[in-house]
Amino acid sequence: MTQTLTILGLESSCDDTAAAIVRQTGSERSEILSSVVFGQTELHDRYGGIVPELAARAHAEKLDICVQDALRAAGLSLGDLDAVAVTAGPGLIGGVLSGVMCAKGICAATRLPLIGINHLAGHALTPRLTDSVAYPYLMLLVSGGHCQYLIARGLDDFTRLGGTIDDAPGEAFDKTARLLGLPQPGGPSVEAEARNGDPDRFSFPRPLVHRPDCNLSFSGLKTALLRLRDQIVAEKGGLHRQDRADICAGFQRAIADVLIEKTRRALALYLAENPAHPVVAVAGGVAANASIRTALEQLCAESGARFLAPPLALCTDNAAMIAYAGIERFRAGKFDAMDMTARPRWPLDRSSPALLGSGRKGAKA
Repeated sequence: MTQTLTILGLESSCDDTAAAIVRQTGSERSEILSSVVFGQTELHDRYGGIVPELAARAHAEKLDICVQDALRAAGLSLGDLDAVAVTAGPGLIGGVLSGVMCAKGICAATRLPLIGINHLAGHALTPRLTDSVAYPYLMLLVSGGHCQYLIARGLDDFTRLGGTIDDAPGEAFDKTARLLGLPQPGGPSVEAEARNGDPDRFSFPRPLVHRPDCNLSFSGLKTALLRLRDQIVAEKGGLHRQDRADICAGFQRAIADVLIEKTRRALALYLAENPAHPVVAVAGGVAANASIRTALEQLCAESGARFLAPPLALCTDNAAMIAYAGIERFRAGKFDAMDMTARPRWPLDRSSPALLGSGRKGAKA
């Protein structure tokens, strides 16, 4: 008998409060029955970045509304669900805790199984949600807080080939936007400004591009931009619109160049394993950047690998990916007890050395 699973997913790891319901019958492609996201952009705008305490309070206020809206949009009730999946880390601990406690409350009231999901695994499994991709595949997670190359071999089997040793690309985009007086989130703002700019006017560094590994660095790129901005302001008495557009275009081109070169190296390592159907997937907020997507797609075409990028709504944080990861864990019989804890850090590849250091809370990545 083919089992049909209907899972509620909750996501609150950063500044998006989300709930979604995903259904899958047997090995058929999953169906997103509903997906609700409440963003917090306006809440944090005046501060130039995310304020963790405000984010956590907003999650606590919106989670129940998100769940109600997701159920209503799917035409279901709690009694129609098979389990509740929730982001249990990594992320801003107040937000993660808000989601975990909401999920526990629902499970305590309904006796539904509780499934804790690694937020990064949610992104990494998105190609299986959207395209039923078979393992193994190469995944580039590129977002505001993370950037790493992973070979996804199974539900809990990820090999990290490399990643950022400092800032993630999304973080660099956000900081660039703040330096140039553009609104947050920085990624879409910088991309929009770059459309009217000349990427060749200013010279930006390509950090670590000559190192023969898959690690990345974007902190120096941000510093170079700061110095360039200050130089232009000192020479001209201000930053004109075209100057800003050209800076954005050059900065975006530099990030794309670094990502392409490092992806080329990660792809070579992946292809050396002779996968039957090579697939390169990208997920995370920066995956919504059109120029980066286009460059990655061209690289894959040249290498004979299939390129996959999720719909834009599934690039950024969402609960559909969490619900789908819950389906995979449910089918594998992997559930969590009510004493499950929220985790601020939770690397996918726990066998590789930490790239960003460690401490009492564990490795960052």
